[in-house]
Amino acid sequence: MRKGIILAGGYGTRLRPATSIISKHLLPIYDKPMIYYPLSTLMLANIREILIITTDRDVELFKNLIGNGSQWGLEIHYAIQNEPNGLAEAFIVGENFIKGYSSALILGDNIFYGHDFHLILENASKSKKGASVIAYRVKNPSEYGVIELSSDLKPIKVEEKPIKPASNYAITGLYFYNEDAVEYVKELKPSKRGELEITDLNNEYLKKNQLNVLIMKRGYAWLDAGTHESLINAGQFVHTIENRQGQKIACLEEIAFRKKWIDENSLLKSINNYLHTEYGEYISSLLDNNSV
Repeated sequence: MRKGIILAGGYGTRLRPATSIISKHLLPIYDKPMIYYPLSTLMLANIREILIITTDRDVELFKNLIGNGSQWGLEIHYAIQNEPNGLAEAFIVGENFIKGYSSALILGDNIFYGHDFHLILENASKSKKGASVIAYRVKNPSEYGVIELSSDLKPIKVEEKPIKPASNYAITGLYFYNEDAVEYVKELKPSKRGELEITDLNNEYLKKNQLNVLIMKRGYAWLDAGTHESLINAGQFVHTIENRQGQKIACLEEIAFRKKWIDENSLLKSINNYLHTEYGEYISSLLDNNSV
């Protein structure tokens, strides 16, 4: 079994004043709160026990929106991280939650989309060996953690925002680790900026020849929503796909229903929460046996 962690902390300073009194992860990406998207990614990876790490300011807002996750067949917990000291610190904050378990860590502002992407997620989640990262080709790799690959697509080196990138493959904000992650993080030293870097954790696995790379090829999309521009771009992307196909991205009720984590009665309760909305109408359509 694998547990999931969503990093939804910080104060969204790049999105102020929109985030002056609310977490950016509660802002809408078209028709759903941002937090629905990383939740859906973990659900597609068949992960049902999830820890949301957020700030003391925002935790009650998350609880009011999501609760314990039982409406989607999930078990959701919360932890506080008021001072972001690097992505890898998530494993210190969530140590008691994931102790003895493999885990998946996803950044709360990352959005993934693509045909059969769930197969990549399921394969990564099933693996019990080392760590798996997902790489995506970008035109501006110096803005990301970059992974250099051999001719047979094996990892050679991982660098954080290199001035001269060795490749165009960025490591996305979704990581799968075995149960050793917590102990590895405890051995890390803070970087020059005083943070426990996720790149350093990935390099620990690489040194031990335990780092696996999964590549998102053409036809997949990886978006973040950390700036005003990327926020609106993500919303437009979701709107375009949903409007064209008539199918929702990151509809948690749909994922849970199709995985048989909830039954029709649970789905009906959700429908009642969204009466007279397009979202509610979409959930209602799931009860049609011909819906695909």
